[in-house]
Amino acid sequence: MYNSSATGGSNSTRYNNRMFVYEVVGLSQNGKSNLNYSIRNSGSQFITVPYNRMTQEMRRINRLGGQIVSIKPLNNGSTAEVSNSATQQPNQNKKSKSMTQAKANTKIPVNIYRPKNPFIGKCIDIYDLVDEGGIGTCRHMTFDLSGGDLHYVEGQSIGIIPPGTDDKGNAHKLRLYSIASTRHGDNLDDKTVSLCVRKLEYKHPETGELVEGVCSSYLCNLKPGDDVAITGPVGKEMLLPDDEDANIIMIATGTGIAPFRAYLWRMFKEGELNPDYNFKGLAWLFFGIPKTPNILYQEDLEAMVEKYPDNFRLDYAISREQKNSEGGKMYIQHKIAERADELWALIQNPKTHTYICGLKGMEDGIDEALSAAASKNDVDWTTYRKQMKKEHRWHVETY
Repeated sequence: MYNSSATGGSNSTRYNNRMFVYEVVGLSQNGKSNLNYSIRNSGSQFITVPYNRMTQEMRRINRLGGQIVSIKPLNNGSTAEVSNSATQQPNQNKKSKSMTQAKANTKIPVNIYRPKNPFIGKCIDIYDLVDEGGIGTCRHMTFDLSGGDLHYVEGQSIGIIPPGTDDKGNAHKLRLYSIASTRHGDNLDDKTVSLCVRKLEYKHPETGELVEGVCSSYLCNLKPGDDVAITGPVGKEMLLPDDEDANIIMIATGTGIAPFRAYLWRMFKEGELNPDYNFKGLAWLFFGIPKTPNILYQEDLEAMVEKYPDNFRLDYAISREQKNSEGGKMYIQHKIAERADELWALIQNPKTHTYICGLKGMEDGIDEALSAAASKNDVDWTTYRKQMKKEHRWHVETY
């Protein structure tokens, strides 16, 4: 099972049997720290930690008010030092690195499980996301990954293989769904993955009969305890930058909110339980939905806005309730147009990344709105957007 740590999750095999020493300052001395490792009682405190408990001990130290000054292997090998300038002693001349600078780049996992040999997960939770009076069926579901090696990072997708066969007798092909949970899972135990799935339903244009999507119907009808065939993960287009000071613009329609839920939960809900990532930039979500009851994860989103007003902005485009500047329905492109000058100013910051996820076709309206803002500054938006793409600052995943 993947674990993110200061030494880098991709090195877990090499370090598995090693011990590390944390030098800590400011840790509680009341004798109730619950740490099971030796601690020196004067000056800095030193905690010897086995590799497989490094992340847990980081979290515990943070909860007890301690600051990790350095991390070193117990043997005489090379050191992996993590320093905080606020905790350095006056006579300490070593060149320090922040935790984010010191951590190794995480290797992006791809296709750990393939269609011929999928991982069989188990549904452990499923609940409705659309409130009374909303349109359609959309559910959040969580699958248990324990017993396998399926791990992932925010912005990736997994494949689901629905059971049964199609009308030609062939096994159903997999469908890809954006992951809606952080790499640590909704339970923060590295053992689950979650999806946000809308049930596909429409009337056949010729017969008028109700047609239901094969995989989306299967998923939305799951019950806790049901097995699910999972492949992947896949995808590198929608990954978050490592820079904790980055600005993240997110533009979503409907279940396109899924990867952005993962981003936002990592930024604002894991908190001290996730010491390897401390978001300091601005996250700005534009969310297009038909009606207020269709605002997926509304309570959580609005709670984050209230708690982190300097780091999170939220704009809804509610098509059947709001009017655009011309008196028509308010779609996502109209909301982007309203904020286009602010967005253009933010986009020019090299630390800003823009992500678009949702229905195909939404890009044209977004381009039109941002083109108008760029032209005020004599900039050709199409050329600028291509440059952003080269710089890995423009990310699109539509369907």
